[in-house]
Parts: sequence; C-alpha cells; structure tokens
Amino acid sequence: MPPLRTLLAVPVSLALLALAPTASSAPAALSPEALLPLLVTQGGAPAAALLTLEEAGPRYAHAGPGIGRADHFRAGSVTKTFLATVVLQLADEGRLSLSDTVEEHLPGLVRGAGNDGRALTLRSLLTHTSGLYDFTADTRGTVPLTALQAVRIALTHPPAARGRFSYSNTNYVLLGLVVEQVTGRSYAAETEHRILAPLRLTGTSFPGSRASLPSPHGRAYAADGTDVTRLDPRVAGAAGELVTTLADLDRFYAALLGGELLPPRRLREMLDTRAAQGSYGMGLFPVTLPCGTTVWGHDGRIAGSYVRTAATVDGRRVLTFRVNTDAIADPGLEPALLAAEFCSRTSWNERVPNEDPGSSHPFE
Repeated sequence: MPPLRTLLAVPVSLALLALAPTASSAPAALSPEALLPLLVTQGGAPAAALLTLEEAGPRYAHAGPGIGRADHFRAGSVTKTFLATVVLQLADEGRLSLSDTVEEHLPGLVRGAGNDGRALTLRSLLTHTSGLYDFTADTRGTVPLTALQAVRIALTHPPAARGRFSYSNTNYVLLGLVVEQVTGRSYAAETEHRILAPLRLTGTSFPGSRASLPSPHGRAYAADGTDVTRLDPRVAGAAGELVTTLADLDRFYAALLGGELLPPRRLREMLDTRAAQGSYGMGLFPVTLPCGTTVWGHDGRIAGSYVRTAATVDGRRVLTFRVNTDAIADPGLEPALLAAEFCSRTSWNERVPNEDPGSSHPFE
C-alpha cells in the first residue's frame, strides 16, 4: 500500500494524495451518501458532492449549501491522467517512444544543478521517477508561470535519486512541452482533439490564463475561508489546470479503464507500477482497500478545490467526489468513502434516492 503522499502541506497547492489506512471516526458500514456529510461536519469543507457511475446508472449526492451536480470546478492533478493518456496515444502511433530521452524532444532545456535531460526518459516523467525537483515547492502553488519558467525554477535545485518514486509537478509540465513539440499543437488542443471531443466531455476545458470558471459553478474557498473562486490556472499549467465536472470525470475514467482510449498493451503500461515501486503507474495510482479491492484513479488539489476519482480496473464502477476547499481536516474520511463504495455489497439502486439529485445553484 503506498504511503500517504502530499506534495505541499499548504492551503494553496497541487498535490497527489494517495490513501493509506488512517484511523477515522467514520463508521465503515455507512453508504457513500451517508458518509458524504461528514466531509462537512468532520472534514471542515463548506460543501461536498459525489457522483457514482455504475451499471444501474449514475447516482448523485451532496452536502452543504452552494454546490451542484452540474458545477464546473478545478481538478488540479487529475489533469495528469488526461496528459498521460495523450502521451501513450502518441507512443502507440509511433510519434514518440517512452524510452526517448527528454533531450531528444527538448534539446538543451533540462540542464543545471546536476539535472541532465540526456539521462531522463519520457517514461521517467510519466512515472515520477526522474528525480526532478517539484517547482510548486518554491511557488507554493500561488505564482502564475509559463512552462519554461516552471522548469527553470526546478532546475535551480539538484535532483532526487533517479529511479525512485518522487512526485513532481515538473514532470508533467515537461510532458506538456513534449506533446507540443511532437504534434505542433499545445497539450490542451491535443487533449481536446483526442479525448474531450470523442468522449463529448463538454464540461471539461483547459482554461489557460482565464481566471473565471464556466457557468454553472459555486464558490471555492481556501482552508482559511478566503474566497479563491477566481484563480489564474498558470499556477499549475500542464500539471493541474483542468476544469471539469463530476459527470465528465466519471465518463473519462470509465472510458479510459474500459479500453476506449488506449489499446490493451498501452493500458497495461499505464497500470504498471513497477518503475515507481508500486506507488504510481502513468497518470494513475492504485489503492487497495480493506476488502482487497484495488481501485485506480487520481486526485487533484488546487486553491479552493479537492477532487478524487477512483474506479475498478475495468472502469465499470467509478466514484468521483469533491469539496469546495483544498483541505479535508479528517484524512480518514477519504479511504472510508472509497471503501463504502467499492467494498459494499449493497447496490446503489437498493438505496434510498437522494431527494434532489439535480440541484444546482445560481452562483456565477
């Protein structure tokens, strides 16, 4: 089981949070929709929502005011799954190889302080085993940057040991540059063409420098209660700028793990965690729940938003939940929520429906 991993222990951050068994007062026998209000009462979130996709259909629940099923929100590091999928598609087309060095695609860029792009492969970027320093450790997720500026910040620091898992947003900023170099289009345009349009993910976008959220949306709050709804996404770039909806994330992960976006060989590569010592695949990470079920997905933390998507390996069952803040006070609630969904023997369609599954709100 991978240990708890948090990129930056600050309110405004981009982070990967993998789940370890953590003590919590949340009763394990409760259903996900019954646990959800605890994210507000115990987790300290202003509001929370979840959407589950199963064979019986979708299921929505929410807790707290000012949050809706159709809301657009910032998804942080969930962006990495989309970008990794694009890179693997390009590899399958022979337009790049995962064994290519960074130097081959971005000559002369990764140099300095012991860093050397000639020794780093695209695979090492995808699996977070490059050792490159995470630029957000310096910017604290608050400074809008170009991709080149983010990389240059990272290159002022010596690398960690190569070949060991060390989560770094710099890896995916570089992958965004590689996609642009290979295709002649930005990673955002390439992802829209390859994933968003085919899957009809009409609520998902790459905002670039646009600080506002599309309508409908609620408010987003930092851990100290500051309203951070407006945010320049360049604090994250290719590592975490995505804006999306609950339904779009469920659809994307169901399609990805269901084999709609990658051929079997490439999907197996994506799920192979050996390079990262079991902690991470390529844009996805596994969590084994107490019942023995392993779920795959990603999470994302950015100012005013935390989101987590997890799915069965075949993509037939997906859960996405979100809160409109960037911290959950009780870390045990997340694994409890996943266990309630994926370890439960009770089908969603046997539970009492949420009284207002389509609620939204007028906040702009």
